[in-house]
Amino acid sequence: MIEITDSDGVRVITFNRPEARNAFNVAMYREVTDAIDAAGATDELRALVLTGRGSAFSAGQDLGEMARIAAGEPNDGIAGGFPALIDALAGCPKPILAAVNGVGVGLGLTLLAHCDVVLIDETARLRAPFAELGVPPEAGSSYLLPARLGWQQAARVLLCADWISAKEAVDAGIALRACAEGTVLDETIEVARRLAGYPPEAVQEIKRLMRAPERSAVDDALRRENDAFSRLLGSAANQQALARFATRRK
Repeated sequence: MIEITDSDGVRVITFNRPEARNAFNVAMYREVTDAIDAAGATDELRALVLTGRGSAFSAGQDLGEMARIAAGEPNDGIAGGFPALIDALAGCPKPILAAVNGVGVGLGLTLLAHCDVVLIDETARLRAPFAELGVPPEAGSSYLLPARLGWQQAARVLLCADWISAKEAVDAGIALRACAEGTVLDETIEVARRLAGYPPEAVQEIKRLMRAPERSAVDDALRRENDAFSRLLGSAANQQALARFATRRK
């Protein structure tokens, strides 16, 4: 489900489900979580890069699995997989960079708020279709996006579910810069290698200090989101929305 490459103190984690636009299923949640946790505990690795294989960064949650859960099929893997991934992202002491190589939808957008540096391909687009799917936002984005983008831009992303171009992502503060088509991974690795070359204690302490003020607020947002998700997933509106999305993708 993923590819891992370690070089020059940098771990590159590549989401590798191109046939599913790198959507997260149970196995991928576990593999990405384990790869992040292992890198965080390995002294030789000092920075991480997340990217996707093919034309997508990530299409977010695998909607087929979500539809089965909404219909009542038990799946403890998903219940444990998503929170564990967010914990790994939020708790990683080392800088996490994202090379957004293509479309990022749902979690493919919201996980970017847990990354320390985000570069995006100039052709990439982002979208958070939670309102359309009949579910609440996730990954603490109900707090992180208004805090980072301001209310109006966050409302555009979360309530209106608009597509966000690479330029708009940079202007809104979701990404640091847009890269020429096909160069985003190389440029992101270059930044990661530069960070890996600095004294690791200082880099990690700076990250900790920058993230500390928002940690409790993110945890509170996650609890509120999880409660709302439990109430809304499986509702008639949610099941109808999932069916519409499935029809579109056929």
